[in-house]
Amino acid sequence: MSDASRRKELQANYKNSHPEAGVYRLVNNQNNKALLGSVVNLGSLRGKLAFAQSTKMPGIFHPRVDADIRRFGIDAFSLDVLETFTPASEMTAAEIRDELALLEALWREKLDPALLY
Repeated sequence: MSDASRRKELQANYKNSHPEAGVYRLVNNQNNKALLGSVVNLGSLRGKLAFAQSTKMPGIFHPRVDADIRRFGIDAFSLDVLETFTPASEMTAAEIRDELALLEALWREKLDPALLY
């Protein structure tokens, strides 16, 4: 196999693959409140949290948690992945988002609404 054909094969595989998606909680370890959400790329979310904690610049998170981040600091928060979902390569972006919305709704029913942002 030539380098050019191998490169085309790798590019095609990359374009047809999806990162790991899932439902998560961003947990405030000081008051046990959590932000429930879903994301199409859990790796990206993990990276954003790590960056926010290393730089102490938490501006990337939902405005509902801003007050508690300012009060307790970003280090008071941890990421809890509740469920992962590896999309099939033939799924469209809309289908992935729909599946994630369904999974998030199921988790929202399981969790105490008083502990959610």
